[in-house]
Amino acid sequence: MYTLHSMTGKARRGSFSTVHGEIQLPAFMNVATAGAIKGGVSSHDLRELKCQVELCNTYHLHLRPGDGVVRQMGGVHKFIGWDGPVLTDSGGFQVFSLAKLRTIQEQGVTFQSHIDGRRIFMGPEESMRIQSNLGSTIAMAFDECIENPAEYDYTARSIDRTTRWLRRCREELNRLAALPDTLNPRQMLFGINQGSTYRDLRIRHMQEIAALNLDGYAIGGLAVGETAEQMYETIEAVEPHMPPDKPRYLMGVGTPVNILEAVHRGVDLFDCVMPSRNARHGTLFTWEGIRIIGNAKYRTDPAPIDESCGCPVCRSYSRAYLRHLLNAKEILAYRLLVMHNLYFYNTLMERIRTCLEEGSFQSFHEEMVPVLGRRI
Repeated sequence: MYTLHSMTGKARRGSFSTVHGEIQLPAFMNVATAGAIKGGVSSHDLRELKCQVELCNTYHLHLRPGDGVVRQMGGVHKFIGWDGPVLTDSGGFQVFSLAKLRTIQEQGVTFQSHIDGRRIFMGPEESMRIQSNLGSTIAMAFDECIENPAEYDYTARSIDRTTRWLRRCREELNRLAALPDTLNPRQMLFGINQGSTYRDLRIRHMQEIAALNLDGYAIGGLAVGETAEQMYETIEAVEPHMPPDKPRYLMGVGTPVNILEAVHRGVDLFDCVMPSRNARHGTLFTWEGIRIIGNAKYRTDPAPIDESCGCPVCRSYSRAYLRHLLNAKEILAYRLLVMHNLYFYNTLMERIRTCLEEGSFQSFHEEMVPVLGRRI
C-alpha cells in the first residue's frame, strides 16, 4: 500500500508497504542483476550502504542458475541473503537488447540465449511463473521495450499488445497466488507504460493500464537513446495520468541529475546500473561533482574520494590508494569504488526525502542540479 506523506510541487514524499518491509520513497533500487552487485558487493554490504531494495534480473536468473533452483533454495531472498524488498524485472528489456536474436508474436517472444545460443520462449505467463518461482516482492509485467526512435504505427501496435500482455500477466499472477505452494502469495504486480517518445501514445497507454488498478506503475522505454529533455517531457506528459495513490517507477534511470529532475516531476522509484558500472571504470559521484579517480593528479592525494561522504570507503582510504588499486586492476578497487557510488546514490535519496519532509526540496533541487552533473 502506498502512503503519501507530503508534496513539494509534484515531488512526493511517501512510503510503500510490502510483505518484505516498508520502502521510504523516493528510493533508488540497487541493481543485483544475477543476485549480486557487480564489483564484489554483497547483500550484507548493502545494509551498510543504506540500500532499501534490491533489483534482480528475471532473464539472467532464469538462465543461471535457473528459477527452479532459486525456488528450491527457498526463493530469491534466501538465495541472496537479503530480507528486504526485492523487485524482479520481467525480462522485457533483455528481449529488447537481443533485438537481432528475437521474434515477437502475440503469444510472446522467441529469442536466443546470450550464453549458449539455445532458443527460449517467454511470454506473459512464462515471465510470471519465473518471477513467482523467484518469490520476489514486486514482479514487473512482461512488455515490449520499444526503441527510440520508433515508427508511430509500430509503436501504437506494440503498446496495444503490451496492454494485452499486461492483462495476461495479472490473470496468471492471480492464479499462481492462489496455489498452496506459491512462495509469495502476496507478490505485487507493476505495469509498464510504453509509447516511445510519442506524447499521445504515452498518455493513451497510461490511461489504459491505470484502469487495471495494479500495485504500481512504471515508465519504461526511456534512457535508451532519447535526449534528457525528451525523457523529462515524457514524464511530464504521463505523470498527470498515473494513479496518485500508487508508486511511480522510472525504469533504468539514471544520473543523479536525472533522479533529481524526475523526483521534481513526481517519480518515486529508480534503478540504474550507472553507479556500479561507472565506479568500475573509476568514475565516482560526489557532493562536489563527478571525480575521475584514475587521473594523474590523484597519484599522491591523501584525501578521501569525498571529504563530506561518510561511506566506509571515504572513512578509510585515500584517493592515491584507490587510484593505485584501479590502475593495478586489483579486484578490491572495483569493490571499494562501487561501494562508494552506491552509498552516494542511497544518501542522495535520503537527503531528497529529508528535504521533502522539511519543505526545502525546491532549493535543494536548484542548488544541486548544476553541481552533481559537472566534472571536477
